Amino acid sequence: MLKKGYMRIILGFFCFVLSLQVSLHSQNIDARLFKAINKHHSPGWDRFYEFQSRSVKPVYIATPLSFVATGLLRKDTYMRDAGILMTTSAVANLAITYSMKAAINRERPYKALNNVHTVGSTERSASFPSGHTSSAFNMATSLSLAYPKWYVIVPSYAWAGVVGYSRIKMGMHYPGDVLAGALIGAGTSYLTFKLQKPILNTIHKLF
Repeated sequence: MLKKGYMRIILGFFCFVLSLQVSLHSQNIDARLFKAINKHHSPGWDRFYEFQSRSVKPVYIATPLSFVATGLLRKDTYMRDAGILMTTSAVANLAITYSMKAAINRERPYKALNNVHTVGSTERSASFPSGHTSSAFNMATSLSLAYPKWYVIVPSYAWAGVVGYSRIKMGMHYPGDVLAGALIGAGTSYLTFKLQKPILNTIHKLF
């Protein structure tokens, strides 16, 4: 069972994310910020942002699996366990993100607002929180916690930040969706690594 301290952190974290969404939506700050960012565009930058957005899925799947596979082949227990934690965090992040999407069911900005510039194909899932952003920040945080070196941390978060920004530029998400996605992704990773002992003990017993 989780300690009471961890439970308070988890509950407090998700209460903050929900209050953030309510606050941004009710004050209409999100829509104004979205329009200010989304209105400036060019074909070259559109292609760049679309590439960044499309990079999330392969990175999100390949990174943890490659760590597990490489750790097993090299008999490197640290790398293997890092991959296991990344995989656990990635699965938990998706579950949380899409559960919140279903529960809140916020309409995408290109559907709710007029004159929105969109790039690429539109998406059917709800807007809040941003799944691409939560995935990018989840992976960036996992890598940074596993290997806390500047040459890992800086490019990881730079990539995640560009992914989040790209979701606004492409017309897919409000800034509040992106901010919440970043918090969920990073928070899920942090809690996973904080609870690594019970998680790894359970995994090692099963396999």
